[in-house]
Formats: sequence, C-alpha cells, structure tokens
Amino acid sequence: MLGNRKLIVDEFCEVKEFTRDLQDGDFWNFADHEICAGAVYIISRQQFAENIVKIKQLAQDQIILPVLGNPAEGSETMFKQAQALGILDLVQQGKIIIIAGGDLPEEIPHLFYENFLPKILDYDENLQAIAQYKQNWSTDRPYKFLFLNGRGRNHRRQLLASLQPLLDTAIWTNLDSAAGPIKLLDTKYEYDHIISKKQLPNLGFVMHELFDNKWGAVYIKEELYQDTYFSLVTETVFDYPYSFRTEKIWKPIAIGHPFVVASNAGYYRDLHDLGFKTFGNLIDESFDQETDNAKRLSKLVHQIEWLCQQDLAKFVQESYNVCKYNQSLLVELGPKIRAEFPQKLLNFITNINE
Repeated sequence: MLGNRKLIVDEFCEVKEFTRDLQDGDFWNFADHEICAGAVYIISRQQFAENIVKIKQLAQDQIILPVLGNPAEGSETMFKQAQALGILDLVQQGKIIIIAGGDLPEEIPHLFYENFLPKILDYDENLQAIAQYKQNWSTDRPYKFLFLNGRGRNHRRQLLASLQPLLDTAIWTNLDSAAGPIKLLDTKYEYDHIISKKQLPNLGFVMHELFDNKWGAVYIKEELYQDTYFSLVTETVFDYPYSFRTEKIWKPIAIGHPFVVASNAGYYRDLHDLGFKTFGNLIDESFDQETDNAKRLSKLVHQIEWLCQQDLAKFVQESYNVCKYNQSLLVELGPKIRAEFPQKLLNFITNINE
C-alpha cells in the first residue's frame, strides 16, 4: 500500500525493484490489465505511450492516479516526452505524476529521482575497476584527459572541433557521425563485452551496435582513468537550464578521477547541493554560472586548454582528497536514495492532492 491507496507497478518500470515492499500488484500489459479503481499506477514510458488514450481518460475521471515512471530520462527529454504525450495539463492538475531523473520547470510538478547515482556501483565490473585504480594509482600518466562522446549533440560537436589541437593528448571517442568522424577506443581501453568493431557502420549513431543494444556506457574501464589525469565529461543536457546527472559524471566520481563537466548552467551548483565537491581551488569553475550557452562553452574550452598546460601530475595529486571524499559520499548516498524513495513518493502524492 501507498498510504491508503493500492500501488500497482509495471513490470518494466525502472522503480519496480525498490518499491517492491509497497506493491499490491503488477502487470505486464496495461491494455489487458483489470483496473483497480483508486490505485496508484506506476507505468513505464513504453506502456504509457501505447495506452495513452486509456490512461488519460482514467486520469481525467480520477479512476486511478497514473505515474509516468521514467527516471532514466530527465530535463529536456522528459519535458518533450510529456508534451508529446499531451499530459502536461493533467500533470499540472495533479491527475498524473511524473517521476523524472532530472529537474524540470517549477510549473511542472514532478518527483525527482537520482536514477544513475545508485546504479553505478551495482556492477561487479565497476567495483573491480575501482579497486584496480586504487591499487595502480600513479601521477605518471601518458594522456592528459579522457573525453568520451556518445550521441552527437551540438555541444559535443563544438567541443570536438574546438579541442581538435589537443585530441592527440587525450583518450577520446565519438560514436555519432553527426559530430564528426566515428572514433572508437583502442583495444587496450575497450570494454570486454562489446561486439566486433568490424560490424559497425561508418555513419550514424553506432553506440547501440557497439554495445549490442545493451547499456554498455555504464561500465568503468580502469585503464581509461589510470592513463589520464582528468575527465572532460560531456553531459546529455547543455542548452536546457535544468540539471540531468547521468552515468557520465558518476563514473569518474566512483573511480576517483578529477573532472570538468560540460553541461547546463548551474550543474556544479546542483552537484554541490548534493554534497559533492569539485575543484574550484585548482581551476576556474566560474563557467558554470554563465547562462549564455555559447559563452559558457567558450569559457569551458579555455579552462581545458589552460589546464592542459599545467603540471598535471601536481594537479592529480592535489585533487586526490576531493576525489576520495566524493567516492565515499557516492557509496553513502546510493543505498540512501533507494531506501528513501517510497516515502518521497508517498509524500509527493499526499502533498499534490491536498
């Protein structure tokens, strides 16, 4: 039960596992499911889209309280998704709830769930990589920075072009021809579970083929971090003014790697609000406060160029304590976030319907 209401959860929903103790039922196919009047239904994105007419009518008539549970998306994508489904008015009326993995505008009520932070330590491969990095930690590293790029978003395309003179000093990828020529990792740095590179196309977004349609981006490869001094993290969101933290930031934090992040204005502020520390005592992080996207990108590029001219062995040594602090906080927050979610869901539903 969720308060005095039954809780019915989609088997495909990403929050299913940590709401299990509260569940009164579940379903595989919403179209064939016998509706339980008065219940709260957490529904996956796919089921929501396939049954949108039925769900909207049930919500409008207040037969059930539908919850679009999609914490793997946040900010810009989640907003566009709600627009496309035509549910923003019902969300604002409290007749549909959104669970999102990123921040949305204040006028759109939503329950935020930090989806990617707890997941990063769920994989044995990552735990092994973290232990190996600690054991092999050194200030002697052959490359200056790690720069991994998936889908060809505009800010990644601009960064790849602006940092072209520095790419020979970096370990970098580009998995989308929309941002430039496809560039994969050398064999030494590639994940063990990927399919043969010979099967990959030369054009388009090749990540799905590379990882055989699995979430390959979640895995941490120790050598990538051991051989570089810092990570240039290109987050999913840049132009949209709300933070969305993905596995891209939690990977360097989990392994203890210094980082610089290309993301929305205020991303660092929001990271600090979670309790994490960054490296403002060593580099100029004021670009995070720049709301003009073009200027923020330019200031970020300038900082990367400046940092690459510094004594990076000294930089990684001086970053060590912050990295260890962030590692410890990540370990602490993961279980806490999952454990607190059911109560957060109950509080949100109670408050929104008062």
